[in-house]
Parts: sequence; C-alpha cells; structure tokens
Amino acid sequence: MDIGQYMQDVGRRARAAARLVARADSQTKNQALRAIAAAIRREAATLLAANREDVANARAAGLATAMVDRLTLSAKGVEAMAEGVDQVAALADPVGEISDLKFRPSGIQVGRMRVPLGVIGIIYEARPNVTADAAALCLKSGNASILRGGSEAICSNRAIAALVQEGIAAAGLPADVVQVVDTTDRAAVGHLITLREYIDVIVPRGGKGLIARLLAESRVPMIQHLDGNCHVYVDAEADPAKALAIVENAKTQRYGTCNTAETLLVARSAAAHLLPPIAAMLAEKGVEIRGCPETLASVPGALPASEEDYYTEFLAPIIAVKVVAGLDE
Repeated sequence: MDIGQYMQDVGRRARAAARLVARADSQTKNQALRAIAAAIRREAATLLAANREDVANARAAGLATAMVDRLTLSAKGVEAMAEGVDQVAALADPVGEISDLKFRPSGIQVGRMRVPLGVIGIIYEARPNVTADAAALCLKSGNASILRGGSEAICSNRAIAALVQEGIAAAGLPADVVQVVDTTDRAAVGHLITLREYIDVIVPRGGKGLIARLLAESRVPMIQHLDGNCHVYVDAEADPAKALAIVENAKTQRYGTCNTAETLLVARSAAAHLLPPIAAMLAEKGVEIRGCPETLASVPGALPASEEDYYTEFLAPIIAVKVVAGLDE
C-alpha cells in the first residue's frame, strides 16, 4: 500500500462527505445514529470475537496490563457503546443554534451561529469504544471524521467501523462520513496530520509521546490535551463511610483508565481517623501505597513517595498519598 496516496484518498472522500453531512437535517442524522446503535447490538457477538483477536495479539506482543485492560470489550461494554450512540441521538442538534444576538447601531442583529467544522481527524489509542463514540459525536454535529485508532485495536475498530458505515448508509448519507484508517502503519498518522487541504482540526487522545509527536509535526490545527492525573481529596468534614467508598471506587474499579485516581490527598486534621481505614482497604485490594512522611507514620507497609509520584499517571494498582493542611494546600 502507498500510505501517502491512501491517506490522500481518505482525505478527499472525507471532504466530499463533509459537504453533504453538514446539510443533513436532524432527523436524518438521528436515523443514522439509531441504526448504528441497532447494528452494534445485533452484531455484539461479532464485535466480541474481533476484540478477542485483538486482546490475544496484544498479550502475545507483551503489551502492558493497563493497555490490555483499555483494549478489552465485554458484553456489557458493547451494550454501553450502543447506549452511548443512542444518547447522542437523543441530544439536541447543535447545528444552527444561535446565541449572543445583539442589535448594532444600524439596527441589524449580529450573533453567533453554530456550524460544523468540516472534517475532524481523531487519533487515539487502545479503546475500541472510542470509535463509536467519536463517530457518533462527529455525525451529530454535522462533521465528517477520519478515525485513526491504535494498531492494537485494528480488528475491533474495523468491525465497529463497518457497523457505523452501515447505519450511515441506511439513513441515505455517504458512508465516507466516517472513515477508520485501515492500516496499522504508523506513517499514516504522519500523513494525516499534514492534510491541511482536507482536514480542519485534529483531536488526539493518547499518551505524552503521541501528543509530543503531534505538536512537533502537525500542520493542521489541533485540540490537544496533556497527561491525566486524577486526585481525590478527603476533607476534614468528610463522612468516613462516603470517603472510603469514593476512594475505593475511584482507584480500584479499573486501574488502566484515565479517570482512575492516582493521588489521594487527606486533610491533616482528619488523617488520624480517616487515613488508616482507607489505606487498609487499598492494601487489601493489592494497591501499593506511596506516601509522605506523615502517611508513612500512620500506614504500615507504605513506601516513601517521591515528588514525581504526585505527577505520575500510574495506570496500575499504585497510589500516591499526601497529608495536606486543607483544601488550599
């Protein structure tokens, strides 16, 4: 495959489709979204089989546990994916919404109207459900999209993309409204982020390495993010039972997701009676605790935390704990 030529073709088709979907009415877009959700439910077994192939390949390649966790779909996850598409269909159509209307001295009114951006390129890693989520959001807002998922999820993404395009076509829209880059060659990303004549904005979702590369190489405007680091703060006024349940859910439900807690901050005046039971719960679930000197004094088995630990997205059963004076600190 000539990757450059292939990406040029993807871009051309997306630009042509963007002109049509931008003019689509709400009923047509919602019809497509509901057809996508129905197809995902109908083909749940097919999606799970494709995902099992991805997971097997990922494990054979020695991918990190957190990455495999993000990659894995369950029957519940497939249903959640379909439900997410249905929820997008139920949202109000943003296209054409007018706000901030003001009269000018001449008597005319000037305001702001929401319109589609055009073609959105989305680059992401591991999670196959992002394929359905991103496709649905772009379609609802009248945009064409080019989706480049991680190579580790190629079988899942291809299977989801086929159902997305089926639903779009069922509503009378061109299937090219949503295209998934059908190659694992990393050169495809390099071409994608330079297609200024076809792509209006790039949205990356991934780790520091991906973001750094795109910042250095992209010629297309980009909506970027940095690495995630979710903190839980337990205040002096906290209800002990609620605090315990919140920390348990925030840290131990899943370790490999970007909304998992990585740092626990506890108010000093409450640390003596709140921290030990929370730490015991975390230890019982196999979570390694790295703490400040005050934490070490009250939590048996805790390891000393480095300053870097409080900036780290572990994506693993590890949490950094610090006793603080209060909310301001």
